Amino acid sequence: MKGMRNNWYVITGAPSSGKTTIINLLKNKGFNVVYEMARIYIDQKVSEGKKIEEIRGNEAAFQEKILKLKIEAEKSLNKEEITFFDRGIPDSDAYSTLCGIRQDDLLKQAMINSQYKKVFLLDLLDYEKDYARIETREEQIKIHDLLEESYRKIDADIIKVSVMPPSERLDFILNNL
Repeated sequence: MKGMRNNWYVITGAPSSGKTTIINLLKNKGFNVVYEMARIYIDQKVSEGKKIEEIRGNEAAFQEKILKLKIEAEKSLNKEEITFFDRGIPDSDAYSTLCGIRQDDLLKQAMINSQYKKVFLLDLLDYEKDYARIETREEQIKIHDLLEESYRKIDADIIKVSVMPPSERLDFILNNL
């Protein structure tokens, strides 16, 4: 990737691909991690008594809120410290595309400013629905492809991580930093 100015890595993949498991393993190893902003936001709203249908009722507004949270999180981080993100800014591009949301200036600028040392794209696991996931299995497959496209738009160094036990996935990632 051109003009690298940070020491940041992204763990990305479709819903239910094992991202949070890997992020937690990295955290347990002492690495700085940034948890998925959408999950943090959803959990906060659920704790306030909102239902997922309310939170995600206006998908364009939801995606914009998550993008803003990601931008703010990145602004607050040390670019020299190794940091792993559970989803990066280009994930917002992929989800906007999936939902048919027109890419606005905020997202376009955020994409231009997105720079990560490497992006680890986790292969699909069996889809498991939970309280925060609204995607179907078909959308899970589509989002996987859209994520790769979105990271290619920023010329990211994408490393594909196949299905294997979590500890082996972790070792693979750490061996490919």
